[in-house]
Amino acid sequence: MKIAYTMSKARGGTNLALAAMVEKLIPLGCAIAGTIQIDTEKQESYRCDMDVKVLPDGPVIRISQSLGKSARGCRLDPNALEEAVGLVDAHMTQGKIDLLVVNKFGKHEAEGRGFRDLIGAALEKGIPVIVGLNEANRSAFLEFADGLAEPVLADPDILAEWVLSHTAMADALR
Repeated sequence: MKIAYTMSKARGGTNLALAAMVEKLIPLGCAIAGTIQIDTEKQESYRCDMDVKVLPDGPVIRISQSLGKSARGCRLDPNALEEAVGLVDAHMTQGKIDLLVVNKFGKHEAEGRGFRDLIGAALEKGIPVIVGLNEANRSAFLEFADGLAEPVLADPDILAEWVLSHTAMADALR
């Protein structure tokens, strides 16, 4: 099984690194399924809007809910997340996939929902997986990965190199 996770201490750093990695891999012919997160800052709030782009070419789905300035709870729209999961699942069954990218192993995945089953399905098929992670869900992810996940720096070049070394593309590009 080939699974990696990446984390950044910079706000939005993991999202940016994964998006830049995808932009490097697609022109090389890498067939990618999954999601990358796009955060849009809002002037009226310190919290951004969160969207995910279903790879490789959309759609973009708003996964955050606007709960007001004083809200402190989870802003994730679980229905929107499940819509994205369904679209990624459909894409994965349509043809050969070289890589699954999951923008975040979050609370839903930690609780057994979200992209968790798709991660397992990809690994069973031998498809490498890269997961964005934050500190809050790190222990749940490491337990889920059962010691098989390796950390990779949140650097687009290093992430792309990991992908190229763990997919069938490695031989094709040499």
